[in-house]
Amino acid sequence: MTKLCLILGDQLSLSLDALQALDKHSDHIMLAELYTETHYVKHNKLKIALLFSAMRHFAKQLRDEGFHVDYYDFTATKDHHQSFTDVLRAQLSQHSYQQVICTEPGEYRVLNEMKRWQQELAVDVIIKSDNRFYFTLAQMHDWFSERKEPRMEHFYQFARKQTGLLMETGKPIGGRFNFDKENRNAWQSDTPLPPMLKHEQDDITKQVLTLVEQEFTDFPGKLVHFNFAVNREQALAALHHFIKHKLADFGRFQDALADNNNTLFHSLLASYINIGLLLPQEVCEAAIEAYQAQNAPLNAVEGFVRQILGWREYVRGLYWYEGESYKKHNALNAQTPLPNWFWDGKTNMRCMQKAIGHSLDDAYAHHIQRLMIIGNFSLIAGLNVTEVCDWYLAVYIDAFEWVELPNTLGMALYADNGKLASKPYAASANYINKMGNHCSSCRYNPKLVTGVKACPFNALYWDFIQRHQERFAKNPRMALMVKQWQKKSSADQLAITQWAATLIEKLDKA
Repeated sequence: MTKLCLILGDQLSLSLDALQALDKHSDHIMLAELYTETHYVKHNKLKIALLFSAMRHFAKQLRDEGFHVDYYDFTATKDHHQSFTDVLRAQLSQHSYQQVICTEPGEYRVLNEMKRWQQELAVDVIIKSDNRFYFTLAQMHDWFSERKEPRMEHFYQFARKQTGLLMETGKPIGGRFNFDKENRNAWQSDTPLPPMLKHEQDDITKQVLTLVEQEFTDFPGKLVHFNFAVNREQALAALHHFIKHKLADFGRFQDALADNNNTLFHSLLASYINIGLLLPQEVCEAAIEAYQAQNAPLNAVEGFVRQILGWREYVRGLYWYEGESYKKHNALNAQTPLPNWFWDGKTNMRCMQKAIGHSLDDAYAHHIQRLMIIGNFSLIAGLNVTEVCDWYLAVYIDAFEWVELPNTLGMALYADNGKLASKPYAASANYINKMGNHCSSCRYNPKLVTGVKACPFNALYWDFIQRHQERFAKNPRMALMVKQWQKKSSADQLAITQWAATLIEKLDKA
């Protein structure tokens, strides 16, 4: 039986089960750079460049391993073969295959297309499980279906027990599953920053950067900032660099906000894990080995492992368990249009200016910038859920719908009415001022609530509490804030709500 294996741009791993089923002498592999995949949202140029370069390097690696690879580059596909179905049809017209093998994708959009192939293309189609995760989708479905309130922390404890990571004789090392309380230090500007790792660009990457600059002129991102691992060797070097230079301080500063640096001690490994250059298992094991060698403290290693074994696995499970309707949720009826400055970073709010600017230019912002700066503002301003989710999916180099949608719609926007998060992650300027040094360089005063000098986060925060006070009065983690709002005088409440309305009306000038 002659088989054709389709590998998607975020499946660049030799460990795929789909590859193990191939005969190098008779079967073929196909990869394709597609118009539909780059244009369903306006993906960041850096993200497109990373994927195209990594795909081309992976194709070369496969050929070096002895596989026959057919590669459709963007120049060849953009006018005639714009979708996976198009390139499959073209490939099937040139070769006779008895079976098409692929790996389950990260989006319902692509899965639905795959499910049509057997009938549309008259070929046997096998969709293999993605074995790059700790847990299969079937295991995740079982876990979610057995719990009324399937919180991430509960799943994380389950995952630790199942995998044995950071466990000893059935109990968590250090006596606790979670050391988050030790991981909330505000930024200390005199802390030495780690050295930057430079990834050399070969001819393949240089050709891709030229292509992306020519074909995606009006997309976000600055290609002069391209400094990413594009093959397995470079990705392993990035992992080693994180373990050696960043992990020890990652924990205590993982929530910190620094005005002059948006990466701090974060690993920058998510995109490499998500596209297959690194496996989550080897990344977690490397961090744990650093702890065992006394090169990193437990709070840092546990916090890092929780991001991968906990959050990453959990949100993927939630995405597929909830189904396609999940992206339609808008529990708080957030309808305010996305401000234009989300696409150019030209806002007077220093924290938003920095977080959005880096997101657009570098395709990166760390999780607190995404959640407690951009997400927080989007939540309390009631920005349109679909527009915000599409923006997050477009701008970040590590964003694929299975991981982006739950984190944005559920965690940042509380649009799923608490399926993911037990409370909305809303905060005033006080939190931002406490965790970093943005406010000292901002035109707005974080201590003022109303008036032209007041930080917009303050009035918008209290107005958010006011709008949803009936709902949040029943939430144990929000009831206190509702009571604080209700204790304010009528005059203060009126002044805040009126100023918040003014801010929303003039949001494009904030």
